[in-house]
Amino acid sequence: MILTVMCITDDHLYINCGGKATSVDGRDYEADTQSYGGSTFFLSANKTWAYSSMGTFLEASEDKYILDKTYISNSDASLYSNARIAPISLKYYGFCLKNDNYTVKLDFAEIGWDTDTSSTIRKRVFDVEVQGGQHYLRDFDIQKEAGYVNRVFTKKFNVSVNDSRLEIHLYWTGKGSTYTPTKYYGPSISAITVKPAWELESEPVPRKKISSSVIAGIVGSAVVLILVLSWALVRIRHRKLKDGDPGFKNFDFSKLNAATNGFDRRNMIDVAGNVYRGELDGIQVAVKQLSAKSEEGAHEFITAIGTISALKHPNLATLVGSCAEQNLLVYKYMENVSLQHALFGPAEVKSELNWETRYKICLGVAEGLACLHESKQVIHCNIKPTNILLDKDFTVKISDFEYSQFHDSKHVDARPNKDETGLGSMPKPKMTGHMAPEQEKGNRLTPKADVFSFGIITLEIVSGQEICPLGSKDSNDYLPIKAYKHQVEGNLTALVDPDLKSSNYEPDEAHTMLCLAMTCVNPTADLRPTMSSVVKTLKDSEKFGGKKKTCCNF
Repeated sequence: MILTVMCITDDHLYINCGGKATSVDGRDYEADTQSYGGSTFFLSANKTWAYSSMGTFLEASEDKYILDKTYISNSDASLYSNARIAPISLKYYGFCLKNDNYTVKLDFAEIGWDTDTSSTIRKRVFDVEVQGGQHYLRDFDIQKEAGYVNRVFTKKFNVSVNDSRLEIHLYWTGKGSTYTPTKYYGPSISAITVKPAWELESEPVPRKKISSSVIAGIVGSAVVLILVLSWALVRIRHRKLKDGDPGFKNFDFSKLNAATNGFDRRNMIDVAGNVYRGELDGIQVAVKQLSAKSEEGAHEFITAIGTISALKHPNLATLVGSCAEQNLLVYKYMENVSLQHALFGPAEVKSELNWETRYKICLGVAEGLACLHESKQVIHCNIKPTNILLDKDFTVKISDFEYSQFHDSKHVDARPNKDETGLGSMPKPKMTGHMAPEQEKGNRLTPKADVFSFGIITLEIVSGQEICPLGSKDSNDYLPIKAYKHQVEGNLTALVDPDLKSSNYEPDEAHTMLCLAMTCVNPTADLRPTMSSVVKTLKDSEKFGGKKKTCCNF
């Protein structure tokens, strides 16, 4: 969601985070009493500030996003007896500020519990980022900084505002744990004070009232979603993911080792992906082994768990469980394994890939990606045939989210040097021909990178050919180049799998699908369609109802 706001610019902003409107030292602090949390974006009534929140408290019987305390030892108790919290991410936005230098004062007080704790992990620890990285607080512990609970700690920053906008981001990076003395862990803040840098502390200026609000400068309201499920969290065994599949389990390694017969290579389903078939409690499962226990493996595990637990769609894979000890993911076993297996594996499986089934697979991949991009703001970043699982009915289940990234509707870094989990360098998927040119070059990504990968997969599905023969170094063997040559010659359907040509298939529909694939593999990202428009084309009864098509324009 993108909101645009026009208002009279001001040079002060006062927010009583989680509390009612109050006046302190001549400053009128605005109320922030909304109970909204989870994945939320809230815009204030005068449209001069907003907050976004992300996350669900895993062990709490009910979600609670405001802490309150009846007594706190400070003269400004009205500011510090309440605090807004979030399990993972909390971001405040200030709008309509004059372009100037400001003093930003953030007030904190640990009011979540009444007693001290000496444990190094049972703490509320989070990071703070001001104005997109102008200032940072790493591993910030309110109780430690204040000296005790129920005491106020204030942090001031000198900040430059150049586009009338201020951002204050508080986020949990996996330090501390959910086992604080309260089940309401995560970032917490009591008050925000913003005033011109030249204004002395003894010269408070009352907050100006906004007289009107109309449409104008852009305010990015999408929550900057962070794939930062706590490493401490995922290492706690036998914990169920709240609001996820109630059957989700955290398995002991010994149980998965026994289920796969010691990860016997004879049980290996996908050699490239290190996936093993096994049986757990009478249920057939597929156990995926991520990178060895290392920094990269930690990233992959956290990213996969964090992403999959937030996704619900018929064409997106769901987890049966996981094993944090050895970075293992447990999926329900898919009878037809994967698109790679179906297209390029045993002949008896490929023989079942008639035109209707191939169309169903293309549509399933398209709908799964459209959900990721537009409902979840996720870029998969590693779409290829081995990651397209197929059940006994050839229903698509997109899997392998270890490299996925949230996006802010504009772009994300293709290869960031650091992510925000505090675990170091972000792992990258291996380079394959399914990757968009901008991803191979390490440029900034948009969802159009997945669109390119979808185009390659569609060419493979319709042609029955792999993207490039194994061991070939001839660019003419690259499937998109072969397709382009056929398209220039006006004979794109020459690419259709001979196995289809000998059966009952629709040449016009195949031509339409190949044309669509060619638009998706355009080297220029902006010229590729969105996945929602791809889905619309694939569901178009005129294009896929046996009627004659004469062009490739979508």
